[in-house]
Amino acid sequence: MKRLSVVDVNLCVGCQCCMMACNRRFGEGGIAESAIQIKSIGGVERGFIVMVCRACKDPPCMKVCPTNALTKRPGGGVILNHSKCIGCKRCAETCIIDAISWDESVEKPVICVHCGYCTDYCEYDVIKMEEVK
Repeated sequence: MKRLSVVDVNLCVGCQCCMMACNRRFGEGGIAESAIQIKSIGGVERGFIVMVCRACKDPPCMKVCPTNALTKRPGGGVILNHSKCIGCKRCAETCIIDAISWDESVEKPVICVHCGYCTDYCEYDVIKMEEVK
């Protein structure tokens, strides 16, 4: 089983190519439904933060879901069952690293599934898929 890993955030130039690639999983353009977020902490001079699920072994977001819409993913993290989600936002509020994005159009969370699609579009080797031990 593999998971997405941030290798070296200092290599990130904020191009957002990983975000656009992630959003393409849904067959849409842009970055609105991306499960990975690149945020500036002062632009190119000060750098960027890569916000993505770190695949918790005991996910706090799953524990607070009142409808059990989140289930443990083998290798860490969670899988969202959209049909069970009531849009309460507890998962997003509980994530200690703010790695859960929110899709306002459907009032549901956007959570990384560790598919690795984004890694093919990161020209700077900031992120990669790694084997979970």
